[in-house]
Amino acid sequence: MPILDLLAPNFVFHNLQVGSKKRTLDYISTIISDNAANISHDDVFSGLIERERLGSTGIGEGIAIPHCRLDEIDKAMGLFIKLDNPVDFDAIDKKPVDLVFALVVPSNCCDEHLNTLAQLAELFSEESNREQLRNCDSSASLYQKLSVLIS
Repeated sequence: MPILDLLAPNFVFHNLQVGSKKRTLDYISTIISDNAANISHDDVFSGLIERERLGSTGIGEGIAIPHCRLDEIDKAMGLFIKLDNPVDFDAIDKKPVDLVFALVVPSNCCDEHLNTLAQLAELFSEESNREQLRNCDSSASLYQKLSVLIS
């Protein structure tokens, strides 16, 4: 599934103030559960926390890709956040995170999930892509820039 198909403009947030990794995951869980039928905040939050226990989803260079698979969800959903202030995400390079792409997919979509994670890692591996996203000044401009970079 193309990454852009996972995002809607109302799932892109500019300069979000959260303060910590846990509060970031909590915010993601709220947005996902408020917009998906039959899934609770606790289901999403538990899934994301369980994944973080396996190892941080902070991939370096200020990027995190928190993700999980859930039985309760029937279609993949993505959420992109540019944080107002970077937070410690236990990233592999020890740098704080300011760009977060969250991904929640149905449990039976393992190959799709891995493919999407690989696409995201490739997108964020380019310094120019990270800088373009960091230079956006609104949620709308973030969504537009992501649309261009992903297509």
